[in-house]
Amino acid sequence: MKFSRQTTLRAQATVAGVGVHSGLPVTLTLGPAPVDAGFIFVRTGLEGSDREVQAIADQVIATDLATVLGDRNGPLVSTAEHVLAALRGMGVDNATIEIDGPEVPIMDGSAAAFIAAIDQAGIVTQPAQRRFIQVLKPISVKIGDSFGEIRPYATGFRAEVEIDFTNPVIGQQSYAFDLSAERFRREVGRARTFGLMSDVARLWSAGYALGASFDNTVVFDEERLLNTEGLRYADECARHKVLDVIGDLALAGLPLLGAYRSVRGGHKLNHAVLTALLADRTAWRVVEGEAVRRTTRPVAETGRSIVGGRIAAAYGPDVS
Repeated sequence: MKFSRQTTLRAQATVAGVGVHSGLPVTLTLGPAPVDAGFIFVRTGLEGSDREVQAIADQVIATDLATVLGDRNGPLVSTAEHVLAALRGMGVDNATIEIDGPEVPIMDGSAAAFIAAIDQAGIVTQPAQRRFIQVLKPISVKIGDSFGEIRPYATGFRAEVEIDFTNPVIGQQSYAFDLSAERFRREVGRARTFGLMSDVARLWSAGYALGASFDNTVVFDEERLLNTEGLRYADECARHKVLDVIGDLALAGLPLLGAYRSVRGGHKLNHAVLTALLADRTAWRVVEGEAVRRTTRPVAETGRSIVGGRIAAAYGPDVS
């Protein structure tokens, strides 16, 4: 992981598709943002004025099958995890994400289209030190059969994911991943979302997966993979869970210096671990890029947690 300056996008880049759950057409545009802005969703196409929502843990209002962000007036953006994973995974610190519908387009079910958009826009360095949330002690959460833990790991961010499905085609898989832009692009960014054919009727009746298809979802029945083109990786399901982890934990507001382990997890568990970490003020500190290289000394902090506003307001003044 690079520990230097903050970055943003050089220009705008646009993708268009449908929401995997809503089935509605949507256009999403990535663009530049100022120092310490973090990731800001701008929801357009609403009656009245556009509405903004900061991509931070406090703005999560639902985690059923996707991560949903909103404000006091209700949900604004669903299925935010893949585009957030692309931004964090490719080393972007600050960006606007303009969207004209209620759900981020699923594209091919992976982060590949968002990586391509970032490549098209270009990444530029900004005149401020990159900041990190450094995990100081282990924090763990158990939800039923699911277990998640984040622990100190000063050299960067690491994800360790284990899945265990009763479906025999998926079965047990694990994947460990140390984050860098190069590895994200090569090993995780193209891993697609997946599901079971046996769940389709239930999801449809509940209003989910209305835009799902073989073009954007890896689908299994009890005996085989149903997509004719096959898998992109033998352990694509586990790799996609890593992709989701990176996107969900991007809601920390700053890059994490820590190792995250997930067993039978999903969006709900990822969010629970992140909120438990941020709630324990003895479990983390903010460090700046050059300090990470040297001694990981903390920067000045003025807030106890990320609660609205811009990242600078939550974590104190720029001391670069």
